[in-house]
Amino acid sequence: MAPEVEAAASRALIQRVPRKNRSGSLTLLGRSEACLETFPNPAHRHYRIHFETDDFTSLCPVTGQADFARIEIDYVPDRLCVESKSLKFYLASYRGERAFNEAVTNRILDAFVKACAPREAIVTAQFSARGGIALSVRAEYPDAPVGRDSVEPKKKIRGYAPRSPTGKK
Repeated sequence: MAPEVEAAASRALIQRVPRKNRSGSLTLLGRSEACLETFPNPAHRHYRIHFETDDFTSLCPVTGQADFARIEIDYVPDRLCVESKSLKFYLASYRGERAFNEAVTNRILDAFVKACAPREAIVTAQFSARGGIALSVRAEYPDAPVGRDSVEPKKKIRGYAPRSPTGKK
């Protein structure tokens, strides 16, 4: 089929669809709010649920450029579980948000905890490299210790002594 004929057929098809119905049935189109929906936990044991998506986008608050990320959410539910489609729409609501990557990750965790009150939850966001630097942010609930006190000391290796700042053993 010639390109002109194909284009004319496409225009005719589009014109047959009444304008008011083109987006009228799309109830989520244009809505800025998104909420996490839950359902009762069907099990009485502790188990992990894992969500992951490579389809996350937010905007850099400084440049307005898109930040792309892989989001992983691991959680142990208590009384409620998060419904996956609502999570999809919730994450998509960040597409037009201007926020630092660290803030976005923590906001996702806060909303997740508020929605389902899990026994524990971890949100990991692996943002694509910009300017040659990739960024990963991991937020945990309940709060995990951070800093020097949370790192186990390295095992001592026989015959090895760390150097002091002056360079002497």
